[in-house]
Amino acid sequence: MRVNDNMLNVMIKKSPQNPILTADQVPYKADCVFNAGVAKINGEYIMVFRNDYDYISGAAFGGCNLGLARSKDGIAWEVEKEPILNAEQAREWFADSHDERFGLGEIRRVYDPRITVIDGQSYLCAAMDTRHGILGVILKTDDFRSFELLSLTSPDNRNMVLFPEKIQGKYYRLERPFPVYGRGKAEAFEIWSSASPDLRYWGDTRLLLGSEEVPYINCKIGPAAPPIRTPKGWLTTIHAVNKDESQLLKAWGDQKWTKSYYAGLMLLDLENPQKVIGLSDQPLLIPDAPYEADGFRGSVIFPGGMILEDDGEVKIYYGAADTCVALATAHVDELIALCKPLPKPE
Repeated sequence: MRVNDNMLNVMIKKSPQNPILTADQVPYKADCVFNAGVAKINGEYIMVFRNDYDYISGAAFGGCNLGLARSKDGIAWEVEKEPILNAEQAREWFADSHDERFGLGEIRRVYDPRITVIDGQSYLCAAMDTRHGILGVILKTDDFRSFELLSLTSPDNRNMVLFPEKIQGKYYRLERPFPVYGRGKAEAFEIWSSASPDLRYWGDTRLLLGSEEVPYINCKIGPAAPPIRTPKGWLTTIHAVNKDESQLLKAWGDQKWTKSYYAGLMLLDLENPQKVIGLSDQPLLIPDAPYEADGFRGSVIFPGGMILEDDGEVKIYYGAADTCVALATAHVDELIALCKPLPKPE
């Protein structure tokens, strides 16, 4: 796969404070804190992170919850004393208000949160493992302590992110379904888009970007951080995976880990966010730092938050090695310039 190392270091800078959040900073059980959603709300940076704890072996952990951290500058974080959401709490909600079957051990974990603020209201997208598949959920919250369920996908779907405003009278989201019966290639999963009048009922689902359109990987792609509005279009990160069975990467336990995760970048039309108008033909971030290359699953970069500051700086928060949270920055104009029109189909 084509990766130009020289280009990667020109415009985007990884924070010298990386990693900015590790398990050691969490005041309760924690082994891996990563894949966090981040937003700036009333001048304060808010992070909701995934916490896997009680490591067993291989890829197995005894538990998973979501934690909350706050920051004044987006770099130094203070973690609240208790987690904000776990599978037990989610089962209680479903038993009370959605479907009593979900209260009987159906929900196994809630993870990989993403934060979007729309008209001053905070929303959380997350993945939810159940006995009947992986579902995407959209939650509404005022305090990141209590949540209202707005929408639940059918299996199997995850990596959902919301756009931060209505577009032509509709809400939009990006998502990554992953059917077993694909296009004849294992894990050739891609990015889709859906629209909604109210954040509850979703349709007008369309393919947004195929994995074969990303030239530097050979496996799956998916949404990463929620999009940000720019004068040129909706700028959003993707995660993109390259798999090499001949190369065993660093990982905890007895895992056979052969997938490298990169951060990519694309630009969507402002008026029609289901149309890609630009895509970087090189990865935005590759896992070359020690905290990215060595961890629970090494060689993994997975963006979950992107904030556009008033001076044009873009903060990109990402999970590193499925173990910690890191930060990279770049100017929005330079990021937009990376996104080139897609080649016309032959």
